Amino acid sequence: MNELSGFEIGVVVFLLACVLVGTTPVFNTLFQFVVLPFHALKNHYRHAAPYAPNVAVIVPAWNEGLVIGASIERMLSLEYPAERLRIYVVDDASTDHTPDEVLRRAAEHPGRVVHLRREVGGEGKAHTLNHGISRILADEWAEAVLIMDADVIFARDSLRKMTRHLADAGVGAVTAYIAEGSHDRNYLTRFIGMEYALSQLGSRRTQNVLGAVACLAGGAQLHSRANLEAIGGRIPTGTLAEDTMTTFEGQLRGRRMVFEPHAVVLAEEPRTVDALWKQRLRWARGNVQLTSIYRKLWFRPSRTHRLGSLSFGLSWFSILLLPAFMLLAAGGLITLLILHSELAEPVFRFMWILAACTYLYSILFAVQLDGRTGRSSWREALLFPGVGAMVLMAIAIFPSVFETLLVDWIGALTPRDRFVVSAILYLWGPISLLGAWAARGLERLPGGRFLAGLCIYVFGYGSLLCAITVDSYIKEWRRADATWVKTEKVGRVVS
Repeated sequence: MNELSGFEIGVVVFLLACVLVGTTPVFNTLFQFVVLPFHALKNHYRHAAPYAPNVAVIVPAWNEGLVIGASIERMLSLEYPAERLRIYVVDDASTDHTPDEVLRRAAEHPGRVVHLRREVGGEGKAHTLNHGISRILADEWAEAVLIMDADVIFARDSLRKMTRHLADAGVGAVTAYIAEGSHDRNYLTRFIGMEYALSQLGSRRTQNVLGAVACLAGGAQLHSRANLEAIGGRIPTGTLAEDTMTTFEGQLRGRRMVFEPHAVVLAEEPRTVDALWKQRLRWARGNVQLTSIYRKLWFRPSRTHRLGSLSFGLSWFSILLLPAFMLLAAGGLITLLILHSELAEPVFRFMWILAACTYLYSILFAVQLDGRTGRSSWREALLFPGVGAMVLMAIAIFPSVFETLLVDWIGALTPRDRFVVSAILYLWGPISLLGAWAARGLERLPGGRFLAGLCIYVFGYGSLLCAITVDSYIKEWRRADATWVKTEKVGRVVS
């Protein structure tokens, strides 16, 4: 290699920096799972105590006739003092038999089940919740409020495991582990189950350690009365991420949010790429909106909360800007290749060996944290990053083997051949993003469910979420309609 000029050295350093910055999400994942074991030492349990406050349960319901009756019965059977638990179903102008199901339970359990009807609905979940919260806080009885979805199943001991944290007045809210609980799982719900093990049992435990929680799960969030009153007695409206904004607002007022991994709540998750896309697009757009709303918060440490810490900011933006990081790393690598830099290959190998180590460590950790999901979703755990990414990891670790196989397959390699092969490898991130995006369109074709599933297995479930994030950028930039879209639930969850 000829001696480089000062300008050329600067270009190479810049490109290396692009690749390094582009690998931020990998470093963040590795950091989180390295910190995770400290949850055994730094958690909230030493401040918790047996505690059974009066709990008002709010269930927002729009056309939930298939699931609402069973949900009420299960909540009434929790291991919790009956006289300290009341259920308020906020019927958001349902047009099916939801009111009949609720009124029947209200007649069977007078005083314990309450039907609240909104005659004008469709304004979104936050407005529906606020209708119930205003009624509950008007009465001094409730000491805590549990917000749940109409279809979820709480483990019998889950509520008392959550309320014990409210024995500490410094805790504003507690969230549970939402696990995928469909009895007839398909490939997509198994991927979601694995994602939840990683993002909740893994990442949220780390957030407990670091002192800043990103989001109280919308289907299982327990607030102290004081916390709700401190944030104005209502759930913030105007965004598509009301649960995340509520989480932020409580912490900004100095209250602690706690993730309780041993309180298990089973939920029904989307079974098609299109349904998942609509659900996650709402979540992703909400996070884009909140990033702007709290723009003065990021990377500004505070004595009141930890939301401005470096670790929380890196975690937040590693997810929000994942597509940008992916493109930055790929752009840096391909430019190094075009400039004939000898650094391109070792940088590529470093990046993918790091990804391989992080993938193996995090997946093995997550699987043992939730043995049920690990046993039923072992295939999805193995292929979570996609077959293509796993091939790249193998190439990075065993380059000579790949070289031999390539020569055996196509013969002697010309410089042009090597360039084309390297370019495909270096651009795999953007390619996988496009491939995952195509899954949504393929799903609508005859035999499309199979083709869509094949795309997800090849290009990776993470690439699918990344594609949805890109769509959220586009929708926010175009200021597309931001109507709150309900995920269809038909009662596939089993206890």
